[in-house]
Amino acid sequence: MSSTVERPPAPQEGIAEAPSGGRSRRTRLGRRGRERLLAATTPVLLLVLWEVAVALGAVDGRFFPAPTAIFARGYELAVSGELLTNIWVSLRRLFLGFWLGLIPGLLLGVSMGLFRPIRAALNPLVSGTYPIPKSALLPLILLIFGFGESSKIVMVAIGVFYPVVLNTTAGVLQIQPIYYDVAANCNASRTQVFRTVALPGAMPSIMTGVELGAGLGLILIAIAEMVGAESGLGFMIWNAWQLFSVETMYVGLLVIAVIGYAMSVLLAEISRRIIPWRSER
Repeated sequence: MSSTVERPPAPQEGIAEAPSGGRSRRTRLGRRGRERLLAATTPVLLLVLWEVAVALGAVDGRFFPAPTAIFARGYELAVSGELLTNIWVSLRRLFLGFWLGLIPGLLLGVSMGLFRPIRAALNPLVSGTYPIPKSALLPLILLIFGFGESSKIVMVAIGVFYPVVLNTTAGVLQIQPIYYDVAANCNASRTQVFRTVALPGAMPSIMTGVELGAGLGLILIAIAEMVGAESGLGFMIWNAWQLFSVETMYVGLLVIAVIGYAMSVLLAEISRRIIPWRSER
């Protein structure tokens, strides 16, 4: 009595199994799509609940106007050009202040991480001035730079500088010493060590500092515009408060929230591209 061993059927020609990498990629894309859908649905649901609460009288419409009234007021301001002008002014100040704080913070953070004498000399200054509320510096900044554009740009730069320098220093210090040993064995110059070891190794921490600094810069530009400006979103909100135009106040707040979210999405996309191993989590 003979026994035969059945062989698995041979794969048909032209049909190949999907690699596991493809499946994992599709899974990540599907998960990312669900997350984006959830992120878009939550604010809409909140606005609907807000509208219903105002319509039912559960919320005082004098202080919490219905979203439809806010959007209507925003449309009026956009058509008149006032809203777009203020947005442009705030974004220009934010952009200039962002780079003014980012570049020195990045260079100083890497230097403090690489060189112990620099870290010993400057760390007390950075750590000691960091807890000072940045908004409390506004009177001093206005005294030094005046009520012009410089004071607003400097406020943003200060807000960006500290998160970047602190996170960059921490990121450089977390790099394993073996990478510096390899660079030394290859006779790498200090510039090469900075470019090929310190900067890429600290990039996850650097991007975290950039994201924190951009958000803090947006907060500070609104505060600075409320005190010493005649244009910008902060000025629009403060002027609306003085005139008790509640809908206009909410328009300014909503626009700042949208700008903050757009900045977060943009920086997350940049981080995903330059640090691909971080986005796999």
